Amino acid sequence: MARDDLYIAVPSSFRCPISLDVMKSPVSLCTGVTYDRASIQRWLDSGNNTCPATMQVLESKDLVPNRNLQRLIQIWLDSVARRQLDADSVRNSAAVPSQNQVKLLVKHLDINCFSSLTKIICFARESEENREFLAKMDGFFSKVLDFMRNAESGIKIVEQVVKILDLMLTKISDKKPLLETNCLSTILLVLQRGNSDSQIEAVRLLESIAVDGESKLKIGQKEGLVAELVKSLRKENPRLIEASLSFFIAITMPKRIKTVVIQYRIIPELKYLLSQPNTTTSITEKALELLEELSTCKEGRVEIWHDSVLLGRIGETVLKVSSNATEHAVAILWSGCYLFRDRKAQEAVASSNGMTKLLLLMQSNCSPAVRQMSGDLVKVLGVNYKLCLSNYDTKTTHIMPC
Repeated sequence: MARDDLYIAVPSSFRCPISLDVMKSPVSLCTGVTYDRASIQRWLDSGNNTCPATMQVLESKDLVPNRNLQRLIQIWLDSVARRQLDADSVRNSAAVPSQNQVKLLVKHLDINCFSSLTKIICFARESEENREFLAKMDGFFSKVLDFMRNAESGIKIVEQVVKILDLMLTKISDKKPLLETNCLSTILLVLQRGNSDSQIEAVRLLESIAVDGESKLKIGQKEGLVAELVKSLRKENPRLIEASLSFFIAITMPKRIKTVVIQYRIIPELKYLLSQPNTTTSITEKALELLEELSTCKEGRVEIWHDSVLLGRIGETVLKVSSNATEHAVAILWSGCYLFRDRKAQEAVASSNGMTKLLLLMQSNCSPAVRQMSGDLVKVLGVNYKLCLSNYDTKTTHIMPC
């Protein structure tokens, strides 16, 4: 099927009322109408003081980012890209190179072989058997890694190489060469300048090579790498955010890495994610799991437990998101209020609706560990459980099993 045959209808709400193009940075006026930032800014800079769609006079010219719509647009764009890729795969299925052709492609790879790398990707994507063939080919990974080591490799070439490595993750037996300074610099380049799919593949690649304490320290100490990954938590791509959180969970076991990550202000970014109304369940679970891990070091404990707003966000997830989210949230609160008896943490939980949730949690069908931690929290916060329970109408309260 030719690309021209792939007709994709654009949802009308994704188009800017001024340019009629898909919005890149949707912002809303005080009238409630959303425009692309560049278009509405030009309108306002031209001296207009009305809403273009309604012609109402604007009481305020403030532009409020419509993050919910931006997330929906990004999800739709990713879906369109996948559909186009599938269409291309169908169109080019007859052009998948043979094993002999792939041998020649690999043999003659050089810095200008973008088309050859594209064909190798097509071959690897075709089947598990093809990936196994590539993995067993003498010199294949060495050739691919040469592109990672070469500072002159352009971003497009590097993106292709990262895609190949991502496809071959389970086939790479020795991942130590990827920890070389030049290779890590190349991965950082993809995180900074690559497209969203390449960035996700680069994060997955990093997670796959963080297999022990030594590799985790080397990644964590690579200048600019952790900072760039922390920045990715603010990007409007849920898949990238989730991949980055998984990476941080995998890498933060060593205390030195926890300290580095905290220094790059990851905790405020996790607080931001928990504050967003449209954050997915999976992202919420991973953000809480990472906060639980960070709370095991002194620097993390101090920053988490002395932020009453963050503790409130953590408490809000109890019995609201999922059983996993509840377990991570309770573990964080238990560590601060019961295990370390931090006064500020106790005050923050006591002054919020956390106590009510803890009482409900003790009656729910949660795990024994969560029930025990909830009971410990109730005791240390000085609440008479039986008295509170007798005054609380549990029959009219919906309790989410955890």
